[in-house]
Amino acid sequence: MSLDQPKSPFIKLRGQLNPLRQRLQSDPYCRLQSYQEVKLAAELGFCLDVNRATVDDWLRLPGLSIHQARSLVSLSHAGVAFHCLEDVAAALGMPPAALTPLLPVLDFRYYDPAEAAGLVPVRVNQATVDDLCQVPRIDPQTARAIIYDRNWRGPFQNAAEFQQRLHVPPDWMAHLIHYLRF
Repeated sequence: MSLDQPKSPFIKLRGQLNPLRQRLQSDPYCRLQSYQEVKLAAELGFCLDVNRATVDDWLRLPGLSIHQARSLVSLSHAGVAFHCLEDVAAALGMPPAALTPLLPVLDFRYYDPAEAAGLVPVRVNQATVDDLCQVPRIDPQTARAIIYDRNWRGPFQNAAEFQQRLHVPPDWMAHLIHYLRF
């Protein structure tokens, strides 16, 4: 089968009938507009790791303000772990019922506090060579290659694109995803 052949009509039709799927695939950072879209996004596999989410990640969810997103990220960076919906609601000073519609996409993962204490994620699309060199296994030559690719081909949309564009081996990427943000 040639790569130039069009997709089957069924696959094209399925994509056309699901505009949210198209939007999520074409723009992984799109903002969800309603709680119905949250539910559909969860069915499509979208999830938000509440203990590692960035301000931009939180802002993808409907109903959250920039101030609330910053507050949650500040608490996470200060070492506060969110274990359940009630923890997030308490941090925002709102009833858990107000956040219940977001629950399908919220992922409450546990991280070892000792490991998380030393973890300061680097934003790949804004990082300098020195910033990238703070990440274990990234030397100055690799950091320069990352920045060169970013400047030449544009910002990295996500970890998968980063791995593909830079031909990062899977075992190395499994290590890097703990230190990089996109």
